[in-house]
Amino acid sequence: MTVTAPQSPPGDPGPPAAPTALAGPPKPPAGGTTLPGRGPGARTAPGQSRRNLSTLRATDVYALLGAAAASLALTWLMFDRLLPFNGVLGFLAIAYVLFLGVYALLVSFDEDGPAVRDRIAAAVVQTLGLLMLAVLAFVVVYTLYEGREALPHPNFYVESMADAGPVEPLGVGGILHAIVGTLWQIGIALAVCIPAGLVCAVFLNEVPGPFSRFVRTIVEAMTALPSIVAGLFIYATFILGLGFDRSGLAAALAISVMMLPIVIRAADVVIRLVPGTLREASYALGTSRWRTVWHVVLPTSRSGLTTAVILGTARGVGETSPVLLTAGFTAELNTNPLQDPMVSLPLAAFELVKSPEPTYIARGFGTAAVLLVLVLVLFVLARVLGGRGPGRLSRRQEHRRVRASRRDAQRFAARGRADQTTDHPAPTRSTP
Repeated sequence: MTVTAPQSPPGDPGPPAAPTALAGPPKPPAGGTTLPGRGPGARTAPGQSRRNLSTLRATDVYALLGAAAASLALTWLMFDRLLPFNGVLGFLAIAYVLFLGVYALLVSFDEDGPAVRDRIAAAVVQTLGLLMLAVLAFVVVYTLYEGREALPHPNFYVESMADAGPVEPLGVGGILHAIVGTLWQIGIALAVCIPAGLVCAVFLNEVPGPFSRFVRTIVEAMTALPSIVAGLFIYATFILGLGFDRSGLAAALAISVMMLPIVIRAADVVIRLVPGTLREASYALGTSRWRTVWHVVLPTSRSGLTTAVILGTARGVGETSPVLLTAGFTAELNTNPLQDPMVSLPLAAFELVKSPEPTYIARGFGTAAVLLVLVLVLFVLARVLGGRGPGRLSRRQEHRRVRASRRDAQRFAARGRADQTTDHPAPTRSTP
């Protein structure tokens, strides 16, 4: 006997089929990942609460202050009551180690292991940053404080030490000869290092090959070159080998040896960060490699190249050993860098501080303070001249661009009128 089940019309799914004994038990649903909701009404799992990591909770502040107070108290107890320790440096070191331990313990009450490690790492990194900032502030403030006696005198900036002896008061003599020498030496060094460094950095990026890799290796090795070696090199080649006298030019060449690898290395890194799509777009328009470098790569990396020059200048303006070997020392003003000794600010500060006379020591610290201000002025000037990013124009450049656009629009309009006149000539009257 055959039983035929009724068929449902097309498009009708029909009633659900009843489970049969041969189908077996129902299969459990496949496993999956359930993401918590992000809306305002979303619910989270019981026992869990979302936390905004960008804000600082009150418990974080309490843990930080509590760890600091507990570490100071424990260190004081160890130094004053329990152990025969003394010394400020040891007190600070032990207090910091105890602070990290107590801080980790307090954080572990509310957070898990990864969060505790993250807090400890953040505390260490922030402490190192504050330490470096404190050291920099201490150096600047201490230099200004020790030179407070010499800085207020106007003659300190407009006179040389030619007429000032060791026992002369601060109202006589100054560091004009050192300021002029520093400006001459760093100016010549920049005239050598900027074109040579930028051309070398472009070569390393645009002309890859075995020779460029060799040059990059030499540049990286020269980055850690001791300054005394650079001074000995110029002294042996320029002064002893070629027979020139000690002068500002020799000192500038020695400073250039120190600045050049810094400029090349920093400029190489900056040019390497220029997107390759900009070069490809320039090549697609039919331009050559060097026009692409001049009009695309260098303007795009202008701000970074300015920073590279600043780094090299900061390295060269504070060098003392190369200048001591190649420039000599003089207390008179010399404005000719090609002959006669020429002193710089670092060398003047070095020689003045060595004197046992208090007035010379005050002049030495005042010279160091002027050097700090000079570096700051050079840094600000470089940021103003080259600190704009790619595509950002000055007010004068914007006016020039607008005038050029107006001239182009007038030229295009005149050309359009001329084309219309050529396509539709005026009708001429024919004579019978």
